[in-house]
Amino acid sequence: MKTIYNSIILVFLIATFISCNDELTQDPIGLLTLDQIDANPTINTLESSVSSSYQLLASSLNLIGNWDWDGGAVLRNDFILQDIASNDMNKKWNPDGDQAWMDELSNFSFTPSNGAFNGIWLYDYEGINRVNLAISYLTNTEITQMVGISDSRKNQLLGEAYFLRAFYYFDLVNNFGDVPLLTAPLQSFEEAFDVAVRVPSDEIWIQINADLSEAKTLLPNTKYPDPSQPWRVSKGAVIGLQAKAALYNENWSEVVSLVSELEALGFYSLNANYFDSFDVSKEFSDDEVIFAYDHVSSQNPRNGNGLCALVGWGFIAPSDDFINSFEANDPRLLYTVDVPNQNVSKILGNTVGDNKGNDDSPSNKIFMRYADVLLWKAEALNENGDYAGAVAIINQIRSRARTSPTADGSMIPAGTLPNRGSSTSASEIKGWLMHERRVELGFESQRFNDLKRWETAKTVLTSLGRNFQDHNYVYPIPQGEVDKSGGTITQNVGY
Repeated sequence: MKTIYNSIILVFLIATFISCNDELTQDPIGLLTLDQIDANPTINTLESSVSSSYQLLASSLNLIGNWDWDGGAVLRNDFILQDIASNDMNKKWNPDGDQAWMDELSNFSFTPSNGAFNGIWLYDYEGINRVNLAISYLTNTEITQMVGISDSRKNQLLGEAYFLRAFYYFDLVNNFGDVPLLTAPLQSFEEAFDVAVRVPSDEIWIQINADLSEAKTLLPNTKYPDPSQPWRVSKGAVIGLQAKAALYNENWSEVVSLVSELEALGFYSLNANYFDSFDVSKEFSDDEVIFAYDHVSSQNPRNGNGLCALVGWGFIAPSDDFINSFEANDPRLLYTVDVPNQNVSKILGNTVGDNKGNDDSPSNKIFMRYADVLLWKAEALNENGDYAGAVAIINQIRSRARTSPTADGSMIPAGTLPNRGSSTSASEIKGWLMHERRVELGFESQRFNDLKRWETAKTVLTSLGRNFQDHNYVYPIPQGEVDKSGGTITQNVGY
């Protein structure tokens, strides 16, 4: 067990490939301690190794560091890299100089030293480090036999770990392109230097798909692998991420096949009410959410949704272009953001402003839901020439939206969000789909990746006055990573 403990110390000291921020003043929350890793590991040691691997998906404050705003490490910053960068979201309701590095994402004036890139790199690689440790435990027969864990529980935990590693690498490859690939705990500083080199993105995608294939064989055919802990990764989440990986690689037939496989499980459907997926009172009781991070208040260490604090501080506001993208009387706008009251309901978990300013809110972070998945299938069907099938799914999403009760209790006028008509124009249908994804998934950190994979980011963002350039299709590698690796981690072209 000493070797395993030493690997943890190395991982922490190296801080994801010899790149720890000088500003970090505390161990990452959830890091396994010496008390948990000794000569007599327990089932709890294995359980904790996997549970802690989820934490880097949280929106909790100060999981890494202590108010390290400049390093982008105060909380997970998908909303900056996706929603602000795509011009759906403004940093604040009232523009000011506070956290100017966030504004640099909206106008593409950033440099590789911008904290947004450092933050997401740290979060994703810290998550990968924890996952690799968990996998090393769960695949060590000596350890699993010593603690007496059942095969079913071991397989479930291992399936979760493989999914999480795929999830973190999915985020990294889409943000940065070629990135270092680490699939085992580090055993020496020499080994750390060896892996501090970027590998082609194709190899990252191979690893993502391999991890998901492994996870799929290990998880049970149930909606929740553990009903007492419904936040855990399920087989549905694995199949969903397989489909999303196929989508991002334009493997259209595979997208259709995988989404059909997910549908056949019978676990998911569109909620009757659009907002049920985000309603804090309906968490894990709705029919649509496939994977979410479970924020819980009053925990030690804290596990609440810190984004709600930012909403209370005046952060996270819609752009005019985002508001204007909604058709008249579309109830999804008010469910996403209440402009008069400056409430971001999807983040707060309610439509009345509760949790605004609460840095320990119980509202979950939704990473994957069924409406998103259905729109992947619609896109793939359209690309494969099944135009009627694609339009039918788009209309299914629109129908649910127009039949949802409104957030303010008003009546939805007749004729709101009419069905799209039949069409044999792939470009027309894709335009409908692009629109539907924006308004259906607003403020869910999907938009910028969509613009990039559609190769429309430059056209869309420059038309809005943003300084988007061709090299911005990938973000810069954090400059600190390049510097501290001694140049073995190279910079993306254009930065």
